[in-house]
Amino acid sequence: MEINMNKIYIVGMGPGFESMMTKQAIDALEASDVIVGYTVYIKLLGEKFQTKELLTTPMRQEKERCHLCFKKALEGKTVSLVCSGDAGIYGLASLMYEIGQEYDNVELSVIPGITAANSGAAVLGAPLNHDFCTISLSDLLTPWDKIEKRLVAAAEGDFVIALYNPSSHKRKDYLMRACDILLRAIEPDRACGYVENIGREGTSYTVCTLGELRSAQVNMFTTVFIGNEGTQIIDGMLVTRRGYQIE
Repeated sequence: MEINMNKIYIVGMGPGFESMMTKQAIDALEASDVIVGYTVYIKLLGEKFQTKELLTTPMRQEKERCHLCFKKALEGKTVSLVCSGDAGIYGLASLMYEIGQEYDNVELSVIPGITAANSGAAVLGAPLNHDFCTISLSDLLTPWDKIEKRLVAAAEGDFVIALYNPSSHKRKDYLMRACDILLRAIEPDRACGYVENIGREGTSYTVCTLGELRSAQVNMFTTVFIGNEGTQIIDGMLVTRRGYQIE
């Protein structure tokens, strides 16, 4: 991999384990002098990159984290900013490009990673095998009325839905609220599922109906899947039919 001065890699590190990182992501981290990230993500890197300069910021200091990357790059160091999953899906790739307008002579390169919709779907079986959408239930950056409109549109369009950020300490009832919205257009026995701690220690999954999902206890490390009309539970797995005729 070519190493340039004033280079920043925006790296999607996947769900956690190194085995679920792309080779391109590992190459970028190995080529970097400095690795910047949220504290939890840096810990997930383990021992492999401990010889690098590791810099962290806590949650809700995303802008400070991005500026730190540019500061280090302008010192002539190759920098990697790590994001969970894919950096361009609810990650910091867009913010880096926005802030990058303030800096000259810095090249940005986005390194794709496995997002929670993909890795969670693999645990559950094949729930995303037809048209699907992702919706985040976090209203930190998106007002709830807009989230509600997106949920309604997805339900009416019969999309399989992958829900990110379904709950937190301050948003304990958001999944219930989302289910209530979806139940206006979707039957309560619709096949659904959710996965916790994808690609990390303690991975677990549950297959259920939409009615059962409404009362499920989930956390911020959970990804939720709501099936479409063609989704079934087959041998305990969540499977969305593509439409092939099986004789």
